[in-house]
Amino acid sequence: MDTLKNIFENIWVQRGIWSLVVVLFSGLIYHLVSRFLNKKEKKNSKILSSKKNKTFIRMLKSIIGYILGIVTILMVLQIYGVDVTSMLAGVGIASIIIGFALQDALKDIFRGFDIVTDGYYEIGDIIKFGDNTGQVISISLRTTKIQDITTMNIVSIANRNIDQVEVVSGAIYINIPMPYELPVKKSEQIVKTAVEEIAKKDNVSSTSYLGLNDFADSYVKHLIEVDCDPINKLQVRRNALRVIADLLEANKVAIPYNQLDIHTKK
Repeated sequence: MDTLKNIFENIWVQRGIWSLVVVLFSGLIYHLVSRFLNKKEKKNSKILSSKKNKTFIRMLKSIIGYILGIVTILMVLQIYGVDVTSMLAGVGIASIIIGFALQDALKDIFRGFDIVTDGYYEIGDIIKFGDNTGQVISISLRTTKIQDITTMNIVSIANRNIDQVEVVSGAIYINIPMPYELPVKKSEQIVKTAVEEIAKKDNVSSTSYLGLNDFADSYVKHLIEVDCDPINKLQVRRNALRVIADLLEANKVAIPYNQLDIHTKK
């Protein structure tokens, strides 16, 4: 009993126990807050759209996690005898040094707030960054994560790069080539039939014929628009091209292409 008593009377053991209590208590608070926010995320908000509600709540969870982490560290330092008050008093000088060292991190945090408040993009949006196009699956204080719609890889984007991010629309524009030899009315009939057939395909919201778009070297371009959810854009485009190819083949219309004639002297 004396040995056990001596152990618990040891200052370092007491500090370790109190530190563990603080960490567990902080973890419990974060768990309860996360559960509460997760329930709110699943409910439809009357004030915010579903996407905005999800984006705002996930960003809030990230902020709460950072705050709890900082508070926990400060409390543990206080338990181990570090004068946190004096340390915080020196933050004014230290912040200048830290500010230079953490410029990029601070930019990420500030731009993270901009993403949410200014609505650059939201959870569920399809965005393009460099060679990657994907669906936004999370937005935190420092990074945005997307799942590439082609490779299904998870890509992290630093929030400071939002000026280079494009929000992808659901509009697909397709030029249908028609030979000059084919009368315009006949060409338009085929194109309009293609528009009607494409509209019947899965995940297509609407289709429309926009008219003649250009006179190329060997064919006339007829432009159509196909609208869908951006997440289905690649497959919808492939389906539309297949419909167009089948109709051209059924109407015995050869897809125009440039040909090179080579003449040789005997």
